[in-house]
Amino acid sequence: MVQNEFQAEHFAREDGGDDEMFYGVARLVKHIDEAASAALAEYYARALPPGSDILDLMSSYASHLPPVPAFGRVVGLGMNMAELEANPQLGERLIHNLNSNPTLPFADNSFDSCVLAVSAQYLIRPVEVFADVARVLKPGGLFAISFSNRMFPTKAVAIWRSMGDADHARLLEIYLRNAGGYAELNFEILMPAESKSDPLYLVSARRTA
Repeated sequence: MVQNEFQAEHFAREDGGDDEMFYGVARLVKHIDEAASAALAEYYARALPPGSDILDLMSSYASHLPPVPAFGRVVGLGMNMAELEANPQLGERLIHNLNSNPTLPFADNSFDSCVLAVSAQYLIRPVEVFADVARVLKPGGLFAISFSNRMFPTKAVAIWRSMGDADHARLLEIYLRNAGGYAELNFEILMPAESKSDPLYLVSARRTA
C-alpha cells in the first residue's frame, strides 16, 4: 500500500506544460560531466551482477553502464526515441511517461536491478513510481537512484528545488519508505561537491522478499 504524506504543491513545476512536447526535442548529451559519468559507471560495475537484467528508468542517450561486466536484458524506458536509439547499451527501448502513468509496462519480478540516473527530480508521482519499481524487481533486487545538482529547473518539482543535496538524499529515502517494499536503504557519495567535477550522490535500496 502506497502511503503518500506529500501535498500537490510539493510537486508543482514552473513548466507544468506537456511533457511530451518538452522531451520531444532530442538532447544527445550526457547530463553529467565525464568524471561523474565514470564514477557512476564504476558504481554500476561493482553493484550490478554480471548477466543481470536491468531496467534503466527515465533513460536517454547514455545509461552510464560499464562495458564490463556483460549484463543480460537491458531495457531503457524514456521519453524520446531518438535518444534511446542512440544509446548502444540498451537492448530494448520503450516510450512511457511516468508522470501521466506511474505503472510500468512490465510483469512482476521482471528485473534484477533498476537504475534511475539524475532524473528523480522530474517525477510528480515519485511514491507511486517507486512502489511500481518494487513490483517489477525480483526479491533482493537493487534500486539505485543517482542525483547531482544538474537539472532542467523548470521541469523539476518544487520540493526538490527547495532543497540542497543532503536533503535530496533524505527525500529519496522518504519516497522509498512511503512506497514500501524496500529494505537496506543506503547513501553514497560518488563524486564529492569539492571536486572539480559535477557532484554525484546515490541512494539505493533492496526489494524485500
